[in-house]
Amino acid sequence: MLAGCNAEQAAFVTNAKANKPIPQKLINEIAAKEMDPQSPILVRLFKQEAELEVWKQDKTGRFALLQTYPICRWSGELGPKIKEGDRQAPEGFYNITPAQMNPESQFYLSFNMGYPNAYDRSLGRTGAHLMVHGDCSSRGCYAMTDEQISDIYALGRESFFGGQRSFQVQAYPFRMTAQNMAKHRNNPNMPFWKMLKQGNDHFEVTHLEPKVDVCEQRYVFNADKEPNASRPPSFNPIGKCPTYQVQDDIAQAVAEKQRKDDYAIAELINRGTPSIVARKGVDGGMHALFAAKTPNGNTGLSDTKSSSVVVSSAVPPVPTTVNPPASFDGPTAFAATSSNTGGDFLSTSNSSPAPARAEPAKQQAEPTRVASAGSEGFFSSLARKIGIGGSDSAAGTAPIRQAAQPQSKPKPVVAAGRPPAATKHEPKTSESRTVETKTVAKPASAPEPKERDTTIAGAQAIVPSNNFDNRWSLR
Repeated sequence: MLAGCNAEQAAFVTNAKANKPIPQKLINEIAAKEMDPQSPILVRLFKQEAELEVWKQDKTGRFALLQTYPICRWSGELGPKIKEGDRQAPEGFYNITPAQMNPESQFYLSFNMGYPNAYDRSLGRTGAHLMVHGDCSSRGCYAMTDEQISDIYALGRESFFGGQRSFQVQAYPFRMTAQNMAKHRNNPNMPFWKMLKQGNDHFEVTHLEPKVDVCEQRYVFNADKEPNASRPPSFNPIGKCPTYQVQDDIAQAVAEKQRKDDYAIAELINRGTPSIVARKGVDGGMHALFAAKTPNGNTGLSDTKSSSVVVSSAVPPVPTTVNPPASFDGPTAFAATSSNTGGDFLSTSNSSPAPARAEPAKQQAEPTRVASAGSEGFFSSLARKIGIGGSDSAAGTAPIRQAAQPQSKPKPVVAAGRPPAATKHEPKTSESRTVETKTVAKPASAPEPKERDTTIAGAQAIVPSNNFDNRWSLR
């Protein structure tokens, strides 16, 4: 049977690490959650929380959370990768094909995230070989321990054997909660992050893998052809967006979630939630569970406390060669003072600076305009305009009543056999772009100001898949 295989395929077939079975404990958990070992998977990454989630399709056809792994190391800062050598771990939406699985990785096992994808390339982003791998060492990658990547690799391999042509990776700077969006409201990457949140919301209200396209240098989610169209819409990453529609039940659920989140963000700002200013001279992060096991370990830009999410029962040992993030090397200012509410990255403006440290290699990213601590960001403006803690007397009472009485939490959208109504999107008549364009209507009470012309980035290249055998070739 091996006679027809090329050298790369033979290397995979005979590679003991790449063929290691899914551990029995994980098999038992798969069975308990009514999943199949070869059903499709989906991966989500969160830098600030330093966690990797593996979701798996259950018997209902929807994705459910199977396992959360603490990330041993990631590098760079919160924000997308911009250019080769900036040490940034990518943020965005990426497709992983069998060809991107590397059984011969120098970091035990790995899969290539496919950076740059169509979105990244449309913005001229550069870089290559951005991985999720073992060995707990990162220079622009998401590094796990060897034991963890063995599990993740096996889950991906089995999903391909089950017929999944590619699995999606969603990489975020943090969990897209109202609290995190409020804390980071003045970050220059916020226009990009609000776009990522649209994809996050599509997934969270459906528990289905969102269809991702790119046009006008922005992501578009779950775009479908119009009922009378003869073919699906064609997307050009740098071209004008075509006319398309979003299934109505999905569009309505996403719009409802976004309205609730916008109101929650405005309330948090009104209560004095501080605006976080980026720390300098700290390269990436590490989950607190690993930092606690590392000599002179520090979580860096990740939270100092492990999240409430249940992580894998036993934390794998950390390699002795691991290089933990630098500790805090200077005071951080806030747009508003508040008590320290969590991560190690939070510090009041009167903090005493730590001893000077040698900074890691600085990013060569393109210059961006950074909002000052006292500037009014989008969510601050929203809070003022809807009358929460603001002085704008023009805010009407009707919008306040609408925001103060949000509708019930949207349930996961059930896949319907009937062709539902849809939200239609037509091409713009103007060639000018906005950084963020939503596929659903925004609440009338909170018009969003135009985004600043900030440099942004973030997603991953969709690698074309060939026949199944060829997908296992190494890269």
